[in-house]
Amino acid sequence: MPHRSVVVRQAWSGRLSRCASIVVMDVAIAPTIEDRPGLSGLAPDALVAWLAERGEPAYRARQIGDAVWGGTVVSIEHAAPLPVGLRQQLAEAFRFDTLAQTELRVTDGDLTEKALHRLGDGALIESVLMHYPARAGSRERYTLCISSQAGCAVGCPFCATGELGFGRDLQTAEIVDQVRSTTRRLVAEGRRLTNIVFMGMGEPLLNLDRVLEAIAALNDPRRFGLGARHITVSTSGVVPGIRRLTALGPQFTLAVSLHAARDPLRDVLVPLNRRWPVADVVAAARDHAGATGRRISYEVTMIAGVNDTAADAEAMVELLRGDHAHVNLIPMNPVAHTPWTASPMPVIERFAAMLRAAGIETTIRRNRGQEVGAACGQLAAEHAGEPPAPAVARRRARLVAESAAALLGERSHHPAPVGVGE
Repeated sequence: MPHRSVVVRQAWSGRLSRCASIVVMDVAIAPTIEDRPGLSGLAPDALVAWLAERGEPAYRARQIGDAVWGGTVVSIEHAAPLPVGLRQQLAEAFRFDTLAQTELRVTDGDLTEKALHRLGDGALIESVLMHYPARAGSRERYTLCISSQAGCAVGCPFCATGELGFGRDLQTAEIVDQVRSTTRRLVAEGRRLTNIVFMGMGEPLLNLDRVLEAIAALNDPRRFGLGARHITVSTSGVVPGIRRLTALGPQFTLAVSLHAARDPLRDVLVPLNRRWPVADVVAAARDHAGATGRRISYEVTMIAGVNDTAADAEAMVELLRGDHAHVNLIPMNPVAHTPWTASPMPVIERFAAMLRAAGIETTIRRNRGQEVGAACGQLAAEHAGEPPAPAVARRRARLVAESAAALLGERSHHPAPVGVGE
């Protein structure tokens, strides 16, 4: 099915056309450096204090919150219950939306919607909305995958975001405004968001303070009001971040991007492993599950001939046996400039059977939205342009050599990625 591409202004409103062949372009907004913070990133108590400094009653905070989080107001100027003067003050002090521009691509019979967001400074981030219709034994779900950073420092070679490198951490408002943008579209159609996963661009635990503030806003009944158990935070293995989450005792789901259970191979697939080896990552996740009672979700991108062998399955069984865990096996999405392809489905099914035989709950996930580059970082990579051919050739040759050495049990001699601290 062909995709449609829509560029939506910050003040977007109305229902999207359901004709997949239509391409609609709005006039682009030139990015500017914005000093005003995002209104959605302001905690309720801070908003009450801001209002009090201007002689406004505390109940105005609830009216502002309704405008920010209700999903129907597209700008502060349209927040009718507020006095005109207060609306003007809010517009001068805050941005109602930190997403300056959004490009949408929809595919899978409108079940998958990929959004490329341009922020006020021109940085690009992505989010993906996936619709799961109701079936026997399961209700209808709308799951949104959001970004926590522009780019990523971890550098996983099968991920398009990793190839882009690290840009910057997102502000709290820039994280939650991805949710608000999608909510406006869903509300216009009488739908609601049911699940949020921090599995977009970036490593959430390397921007943990802002991620925790975003989760607080999304979970707060006075703001977005989504139950904590409907929120998932993913990490590639930042052990200190996992330990910090455990101490806080949150009820949201922790997902670990595992991808390999053997250190030599995981050094290549998840360069963070050179700083925090896989046994340390799983030990931290195990403690998290014990402290919170919440099952850990392990994500494994299946790459043909690289991490899908019987030896890899056996290593994963030994690593996870007896844990309160669930493994998701995901065929690799096509990513430019890598020498690898997705594992064939029969190979993935054999891998899954070995895990299940050891008592490890395992699900095979089918990819969504390949026509619109729904894998993390693919749309931003399109906008970044094609890297020089010699650089691509060197990268492919390096990955072939490193993965071959890893299969022989050789550990990487490269340091952990720049930007990954203690």
